[in-house]
Amino acid sequence: MFNWSWQIENEEYLNKTIQRCKEQKIILPKFRELQNPETIPQNIQDALVDVDLNETNPLNLFRINWRNDPTTGKIGEINYLEIPKEITGVKARIIGMVGKFFPTGAHKVGATYGCLVPYLVTGKFNPEYHKAVWPSTGNYCRGGAFNSRLLSVHAVAILPEEMSKERFDWLKNIGAEIYATKGCESNVKEIYDKCHELENESDEYLVFNQFDQMGNPIWHYNVTGYEIEKVFNKIKNENQRLSGYVSATGSAGTIGAGDYLRTISPNIKVVASEALQCPTLLLNGFGAHRIEGIGDKHVPWVHNVKNTDAVAAIDDKEPLKILRLFNEADGLKFLSQLGIDNDTLKKLSWLGISGISNLISSIKLAKYYEMNENDIIFTIFTDSVDLYNSRLEEMNSAWGKYSIKQAEIDWYSILQKQSIDYFQELTYMDKKRIHNLKYFTWVEQQGKTVEELNAQWYDENYWQERFNVTPIWDKLIEEFNSKVGII
Repeated sequence: MFNWSWQIENEEYLNKTIQRCKEQKIILPKFRELQNPETIPQNIQDALVDVDLNETNPLNLFRINWRNDPTTGKIGEINYLEIPKEITGVKARIIGMVGKFFPTGAHKVGATYGCLVPYLVTGKFNPEYHKAVWPSTGNYCRGGAFNSRLLSVHAVAILPEEMSKERFDWLKNIGAEIYATKGCESNVKEIYDKCHELENESDEYLVFNQFDQMGNPIWHYNVTGYEIEKVFNKIKNENQRLSGYVSATGSAGTIGAGDYLRTISPNIKVVASEALQCPTLLLNGFGAHRIEGIGDKHVPWVHNVKNTDAVAAIDDKEPLKILRLFNEADGLKFLSQLGIDNDTLKKLSWLGISGISNLISSIKLAKYYEMNENDIIFTIFTDSVDLYNSRLEEMNSAWGKYSIKQAEIDWYSILQKQSIDYFQELTYMDKKRIHNLKYFTWVEQQGKTVEELNAQWYDENYWQERFNVTPIWDKLIEEFNSKVGII
């Protein structure tokens, strides 16, 4: 239904891709190997030890998982971080999956793999002709450019001009073709407009739009959700339950892990987080904000809104202030006085701006539902401070040098006294209202059909049919790798 089939579309393109991979010695990991990295062939695991995490080496495709050990280079334990109650101020346990140890330093590289690889193994993409276009408000275009480089594919990155300097420098260094569109995080339409401009200019531009490519949430459903389940089973005590999952809406890929988590914990609360300055889900609102990495002012096509229980809107100044608390010397000194151990203090730099926003949303969730020590909330620490050092410099310049007194004010006012304002539990009709907003972007502007829009809401099989496609993709990857012939 709705052209959801994965058969070989162009034998010529497929053969060109196979030849390219043979020349470049490229092996494609299967989704089940990214779920269970210990099953990656041992010779590949051994070879990874001598490959830097961010090196543009095709072997790093096998590092598109949550279990990279940055010290040894081996497949290690799942990367996650529990934030102490002395910081969160709530009884519920809040645990974040850490994106810092993916290639590129952000988990979005997984979503781009989920989008690109099905096109390669079915002959929908000609690596000798097509340019892979990665429209993004931040890390997605970086992940796409990285995977494109590994697969020897020409990458085009489109992102707002107000994104951090680190992002643009990184894209330039990797050799991507870059287009900086007008505005900031919330200027997504301008990104779409640039995509259409390129498509009209030449059919060599093939757009992998994270907001409508199902490979995005499919990767998170099958890999992120699966790994969260493993962490939960590892760290839970006898009476503890999986009570919440928080994700910034962004492209609605990461929140797709919540669909998987509901299959193992039916009563889980899945929360979509967004910026208060652009409360699209909360108030059908609009505006500009500074929580980098969560594009908005529309509802992504790949968002299964029926599986979202609540919306939390975060004032964009709060994550920026906590970024200072977690990274400035006086901020860490203050937190040490609260009894936070040195190992945890060092790891707080693993949270970037959107990760801190997810943490604050998790605190709101715990307070709204009055959760206790038997409740465990999972969220995503998308990237790290490595991408935001220029933001710290900007704040020091604009707001003055950070101090222990300011650290105490930020800790108390933002974390300890976080309110449940701008947190909305969604009724059935609230969800339908949000879902219906897709019409204005996707049907009127982007060429989707009303029939498929309605199927997303009314067809009980629509989402599961898509989320469970990876066995088909894995079979295609196996056949592809066999023809490449280097395993």
